[in-house]
Amino acid sequence: MIASYEIGIDLGTANILVYFKNKGITYNEPSVVAIDTTTQKVLAVGQEAKEMIGKTPGKIVAIRPLKDGVIADYQTTTEMLRYVLGKATKKAGFSIKKPNVIICTPSGSTSVERRAIHDAVKNAGAKQVHLIEEPVAAAIGADLPVDEPVANVVVDIGGGSTEVAIISYGGVVACHSIRIGGDKLDDDIIQYVRKEFNVLIGERTAEQVKIEIGYALVDHDELKMEIRGRDLVTGLPKTITLSSYKIRDAMKESLLHILEAIRATLEDSPAELSGDIVDRGVVLSGGGALINGLKDWIASEIFVPVHLAPSPLESVAIGTGKALKYIGKLQTAVK
Repeated sequence: MIASYEIGIDLGTANILVYFKNKGITYNEPSVVAIDTTTQKVLAVGQEAKEMIGKTPGKIVAIRPLKDGVIADYQTTTEMLRYVLGKATKKAGFSIKKPNVIICTPSGSTSVERRAIHDAVKNAGAKQVHLIEEPVAAAIGADLPVDEPVANVVVDIGGGSTEVAIISYGGVVACHSIRIGGDKLDDDIIQYVRKEFNVLIGERTAEQVKIEIGYALVDHDELKMEIRGRDLVTGLPKTITLSSYKIRDAMKESLLHILEAIRATLEDSPAELSGDIVDRGVVLSGGGALINGLKDWIASEIFVPVHLAPSPLESVAIGTGKALKYIGKLQTAVK
């Protein structure tokens, strides 16, 4: 009999990461699928498909089947997972096709959304599927003692959603999940450029702007960046210069929503755990945690220490992989 093996999957709106026990992360690519609409055939998945966004002929569409951290297109997600599992398994040097999978779901997801994720992974070829709440996975991945009776506060800012949770003794004590993340910040930048300059830019350009000159609401030396887009009046390509001050203002409302979710979660904390939070602080994870100045801004607003997870982008994936040894204690979180 062939022994089965265990993997953890971070099924993110922006990226999919696969973690193999004893091998680490073997797959890390964008959650994008390119499909031929006439034959419904999957042409590319991951980075190759992301390169096609906004650049393909009419019959080929590059789509992101996950929205706000949950499945928006079930069939495409299943196909993507089948491809990802095959590629990650091959890369890890396994020939077995039926892994036991532990996969994360947003804490704010409904039972229908959780069932969709469970079924998609099962149909993609998994033997057994365990679900774990995303903040718990992020906390485990950030090396926090989730199985001890102390408060661990995690803020996981992903592509489609932000999860804020207080975790103690293997379970979520208080949490808030909002459907605002890196994608919403990209959209804020697209809308600002359109309104201010009458120029249309794509998602990839907006993401680049956010990474290079996007700042949280902190004082900083102004940075400038030249980008190209399509002039909505003439229809011709146009080059414009953006300022980091203006981009900060464009993202302000979404960042304040994230701060509000953090405050609301801290207010829901039991009195006994409040002392732990003051001592231990808050840990940021997810791609959104890397926004310039975000850590200092949040620390100045909530008056408790704020730390960055060791690998913010990979915390959830590492946590899903490591969660296997906590499975007994995490019954509150794993369904």
